[in-house]
Amino acid sequence: MGCLLDSFDRRIIEAVLQDARISLVDLANRVGLSRTPCQLRLKRLIDDGIILGFHASLNYKHLGMSHIAFVELKLSDTREPALREFKKAVRAVKEVEQCHLIAGPFDYLLKVRTENIDAYRATLAESISRLPYVSSTSTFVVMEAVKDDNYSAL
Repeated sequence: MGCLLDSFDRRIIEAVLQDARISLVDLANRVGLSRTPCQLRLKRLIDDGIILGFHASLNYKHLGMSHIAFVELKLSDTREPALREFKKAVRAVKEVEQCHLIAGPFDYLLKVRTENIDAYRATLAESISRLPYVSSTSTFVVMEAVKDDNYSAL
């Protein structure tokens, strides 16, 4: 669906990306609309599937889950039935935060979050390497997250 967004829509999106808990009154003030038009635009952005949800931003260090690794995966079979089976299985691995099909020398790139390197090694051995059609993996351990957000300015 090719939805055209105007400057008000873009300001609403930016505002809720910065603070998903912003009140409707504050949102309307921030974007320069009265409450009702702002509420209708926000509802439309949600109904049209542009805004998919509202999420908490967590401090993983305080939760004891600050170890991040990126994993390149090569599959032994990349036909559609194999890809469907792999995608279904990878979604069940709770340590995998992100999984992306990649055009390049490997098939998938995973972002994996665990407690520490030992927990990562166990996840790699017991879960990731056992995913359907995985033929090889390469791991890149994050030393420092310089920028780690899930949006960019519109």
